[in-house]
Amino acid sequence: MLSRSSSRRDFMFIIAASVSWGTVGVANQAIYAHSATNALSLAFFRLAIAAPLFLLVSWRLPGLHVFRIKPRDMGIMLLMGGMQALYQVCYSASIPYTGVTIATLVALCAAPVLVVLFSAVVAREYLSRMTFLALVCALCGTILLVVARSHAGVPNISLLGILLAFLSACGYAGFILCGRLLTGSYHPLQVNLVAFASGAVLLLFFTVSTKLVLTYPLWAWLLLLYLGCIPTALAYGLFQSGMRSLSATVVSIVTLCEPLTAALLAWLFFREQLGVFGILGALLLLGSLLLLVYKK
Repeated sequence: MLSRSSSRRDFMFIIAASVSWGTVGVANQAIYAHSATNALSLAFFRLAIAAPLFLLVSWRLPGLHVFRIKPRDMGIMLLMGGMQALYQVCYSASIPYTGVTIATLVALCAAPVLVVLFSAVVAREYLSRMTFLALVCALCGTILLVVARSHAGVPNISLLGILLAFLSACGYAGFILCGRLLTGSYHPLQVNLVAFASGAVLLLFFTVSTKLVLTYPLWAWLLLLYLGCIPTALAYGLFQSGMRSLSATVVSIVTLCEPLTAALLAWLFFREQLGVFGILGALLLLGSLLLLVYKK
């Protein structure tokens, strides 16, 4: 049985990972502004840079047998790679049909709801009143934040776009749930190595239908290196480690720190105004975290 201190440490690991993911939008925005890239290319390089890092660290870690994995668990890790690719591809594909705001709302908000439903119905995981209240606060805060950051008019929303965004949420939720199954049996490096290597291969396959952009200025390559090392390799390492003592429901709620971080960075670097709704959304997200901390 893990101690309370271990639980709090793992909670901070998930927060650190989510905050790191919140920097992805700023880095992507900088690359988009000065190069003819596309979302699939950026997603591929994130995974392709992270996978060798997981392999290198795994080989250097004493006593870790990297590929000593049961066939069933190897299948789950490969499925995680597929879920990661599904999340990246479907989210990118949904934006032209629904716009960034609706795609982000569906992808981010549906994922924790799916995790809660699966955990309650299939895994028989008890959902306390405090956790439910934190979930409601986090979802409302995310909606307010995303809507507050939307400056464009609402595009014509198609059913296909909503479906693609929902499939993206399914991929994200599936990644969390599958990862939770393996936390007690394998080192996070093993899980992420297989998942991200297989995910990179799948994304490479998807780029055949578009175009894999390989030409970037030096500073853009440095940003790509940052994306692969920090918000991917390091963040997902912390994320997988943090799931050791936390339920899938709590993990899915804490990951909603990502839009909060993105909004704050956009305010600092791009002077995007949050407004009353944005500030209220930020406070609700912070409140949901305090509820989860108090619950421990």
